[in-house]
Amino acid sequence: MPSAPPPAGVLALVNAGAGSAGAPVVRSVIAEMARTCDVELRRTTSLEDLRDALLEGGGRRLVLLGGDGSLHAAVQLLHRAGAALDVGPLGVVPLGTGNDLARSLRLPLDPVAAARVAVTGRARHLELLVDSRGRTTVNTVHAGIGASATARAQQLKRHLGAGAYPVGALWAGVRAGAGYHLRVSVDDEVLADGHRPLLVVGIGLGGTIGGGARLVPDADPHDGVADVVVSTSTGPLARAGFAAGLRRGVHVERQDVRTAKGRVVEVTALSGTFRLNSDGEVTDPQRHERFEMHPDAWQVVCPL
Repeated sequence: MPSAPPPAGVLALVNAGAGSAGAPVVRSVIAEMARTCDVELRRTTSLEDLRDALLEGGGRRLVLLGGDGSLHAAVQLLHRAGAALDVGPLGVVPLGTGNDLARSLRLPLDPVAAARVAVTGRARHLELLVDSRGRTTVNTVHAGIGASATARAQQLKRHLGAGAYPVGALWAGVRAGAGYHLRVSVDDEVLADGHRPLLVVGIGLGGTIGGGARLVPDADPHDGVADVVVSTSTGPLARAGFAAGLRRGVHVERQDVRTAKGRVVEVTALSGTFRLNSDGEVTDPQRHERFEMHPDAWQVVCPL
């Protein structure tokens, strides 16, 4: 397939507070895009600044330089403004640590190669998962031990630095005990009734979390449905087996794992509460959530 004509201009956005904002890699990315079109780099300082930049692109192609969190924030702001499609296709240059949506879209993880795709690739429509509070997920949302571990790690990070993450995982493993009593339904069909405790519930548009762990291995961000995985692997040996299969995506072959596809997913705690990890952003504890699939809700520039 021949290359698409380059856009008339590019507005490249990077979070000024991120460690990569002033790095040489950003200069290399801008130089690569400037080979084919005019490029303006804007370092945003807040969510309000990012929203204004997204909505005032002046018809130029918007290219986001950052990780999953930056992309999550941008799409959330556009969705709330009712402009997710109006701004045209978004280019993505992955500069994060996980870059899970980029992996699902088969974007190059090399920033300069991704910059080339951002100006020469093709636009593709993508799904968006929206919960009852209007929060969006562009890649994967999950509840259970992983979300609890991330929440605890974020609380400890100021004191422990990188060591907060293994401590958070250990804390979540102890706190989870025998698992989470969550009822899960997909298009009104019960996937888990909540009586048998769950280790994790994953809802995926893209398939990976944590930089490549294939939590929802069959997810396709273009197929119009969400892929759901629930695991009852709560015993010590079962947890170890689940974790061993997760990286390669073969955990879904286990007898204590069930999968489904659908447009509407509901998660309800029969006891206690749960947190959600949506594209790396962790919510406060809650007892119920409803997710609805919005097909063809926004566009990304993908490889030809």
